[in-house]
Amino acid sequence: MVTNLPYAADAERQGRLYPVLRAQYEKEGEFVGVQTKFNYAWGLIKSDKRNEQQEGVQLLSQIFRTALDRRRECLYYIALGNFKLGNYAEARRYNDLLLEHEPENLQAISLQQLIDDKVAKEGLMGVAIVGGVALAAGVIGGLLVRDPAAAIHHEAVLSSSIPIFSPSPGILG
Repeated sequence: MVTNLPYAADAERQGRLYPVLRAQYEKEGEFVGVQTKFNYAWGLIKSDKRNEQQEGVQLLSQIFRTALDRRRECLYYIALGNFKLGNYAEARRYNDLLLEHEPENLQAISLQQLIDDKVAKEGLMGVAIVGGVALAAGVIGGLLVRDPAAAIHHEAVLSSSIPIFSPSPGILG
């Protein structure tokens, strides 16, 4: 399928046209045209500033609701904007809607893979963090159950910057 949608990598560069897009958007004011609003929203999504990316997604959402003939494009760009913002569930939702209508859309397929990869990567990091916290809680909890005084001693040892040697029973006799 031939499509004119950009790939996700294209959203990483705001480019020299951004000031022109902004000036045109501001010049049109309350009578801004759909195409001008769309172009400006795309320029905002390409920004490295989170608040501008959010504004771009909001503008595209307005276009999606009001300009039925632009919905296809808006689905992809809203998905892409949400991906850049780290809103992976929203990105997937909009991208999946596009893929329902265009299952061969190469840009949407590429974005789907990026979303899946990012979710998997962040999911593994989350599991590692939760696992580390659970391990630490388990060790401290185990110490408390065995010997509350020992848990306080070990906590003091862990928070101290002075190395303390505490032989375990059986080493000295």
